[in-house]
Amino acid sequence: MDALTCLLLAAFSIFVWFVFTKNERERSLVNKLPGPKSFPFVGTILSGLFMSKSERFAHIRGLTKIYGPLYRSWVGPFPVVNLTDPHYIELILNNTTHLGKGFVYTFVLPWLGEGLLTSTGEKWHRRRKLITPTFHFNILETFMDSFVEKSKLLVELLRKEANGKTTFNIFPYITNCTLDIIAETAMGIQVAAMSEKDNRYVEAVLGLCGEVSNRLAKPWLGYDPIYYNSSHGKRYLEYLSVLHNTTRKIIHERSKLRQQQTSEEENAIEDDYGRKKRRAFLDLLLDVSKDGKVLTMEEMREEVDTFMFAGHDTTTSSISWTLFMLGLHHDIQEKVYQEIIQVCHVDTPLQFTDLSELKYLERVLKESLRLYPSVPTIARMTSEDMKIDQYLIPKGVTIALHIYDVHRNPKYYPNPEKFDPDRFLPENLKDRHPYAYIPFSAGPRNCIGQKFALAEEKVVLSYILRNFKVTSTQTIDNVNPVQDIVLRPSEGLFVILEERSK
Repeated sequence: MDALTCLLLAAFSIFVWFVFTKNERERSLVNKLPGPKSFPFVGTILSGLFMSKSERFAHIRGLTKIYGPLYRSWVGPFPVVNLTDPHYIELILNNTTHLGKGFVYTFVLPWLGEGLLTSTGEKWHRRRKLITPTFHFNILETFMDSFVEKSKLLVELLRKEANGKTTFNIFPYITNCTLDIIAETAMGIQVAAMSEKDNRYVEAVLGLCGEVSNRLAKPWLGYDPIYYNSSHGKRYLEYLSVLHNTTRKIIHERSKLRQQQTSEEENAIEDDYGRKKRRAFLDLLLDVSKDGKVLTMEEMREEVDTFMFAGHDTTTSSISWTLFMLGLHHDIQEKVYQEIIQVCHVDTPLQFTDLSELKYLERVLKESLRLYPSVPTIARMTSEDMKIDQYLIPKGVTIALHIYDVHRNPKYYPNPEKFDPDRFLPENLKDRHPYAYIPFSAGPRNCIGQKFALAEEKVVLSYILRNFKVTSTQTIDNVNPVQDIVLRPSEGLFVILEERSK
């Protein structure tokens, strides 16, 4: 260990000691909650330091069973109050007081700045109000061409693997497809993730996601002087430079182009061939920045990068886990296939109006998101003292909302491990607690892009399933989920594809 590392670790130890001792009231109140044994400097995560990611994920699930639905943990010097019951979660999400995010979100601040995901207070209210119209249902229709084009390209790539006997990891294919979709719909650019190897932009997006998950897994990397002097931190900054420079360049060029257009050209709904004009999220941001509602270039960069970050990882997770479950349940897969070919013939391009007719596929997606929510845990920060049952939670404490465990609560989902899309039939929904199913969060800070995500997922899955029969070669017991920002399989999702006869 070199002298610099020793010095930084010593500084980190002093920092942890200071934080632990500076707020006796906070420590006293938090420690009244049940929870695992806490140790100096590392808090309650000592055993987790020596676990793999999948072991750590399973360990947290075990803690919720032992101490839940309301318990405390310590991530080094930082207290975390963990909630796994819908009634408790509603207290946090269904109010306009505790809108701040937990300390873990600071790890994406250099990347996303104070965009919609990370901002708080008046800035968040202003951004949310400004951006909400850009996700209007009618605007989603303009993204449909991108969804279809990229799905068709994905099918052609998968066809090379579809011999009915080769086992392969489908997760990277889905990742590259969603990256291509989000780049075109967010910025109006082609990054060719599916067709080009060694793409610097794609490498930077995937690299940043990996580096953020590294910081979450290793508490000493949460201390900036240690992190940015490590190889991890240096890679993070390199990836960051690629992404920010690309986004700024696109915004500048697009803004300049729009200045050169006449108002008639700019406002045209259709192109020269009578087709709906394709518009990127960035174009919509440039639109809402008119009439005094100005977003600076840096603010637009924050929102576009946020959309890129939140919009590809989550959809990749949802699509992949859905394929995994359908690959285990061929009877359900066949029902989805029959619905797809009834709504849209095998050789006919999917239309936006078709999506609302894919009702069984939607139930399948919802059930998959119940078992494997794209973001299994979200966090909030208490902005003032609050009471939960007999406990007083002090201001400034991170509240972890464990969506994964809420969705598997047998009180709300009998036989919770069973994959049953009919849980989402209207008659089975009416008596369920509204916060017992929150894959897109809920309340004022719910996911603004959930309709976009569901539309994209329906299109991609429709094209895969009407071309291939999917068989999963893993089981629920050995697929081993991990939380790398989103819920991923630790080793990938391995399937066999067989081409359907037409």
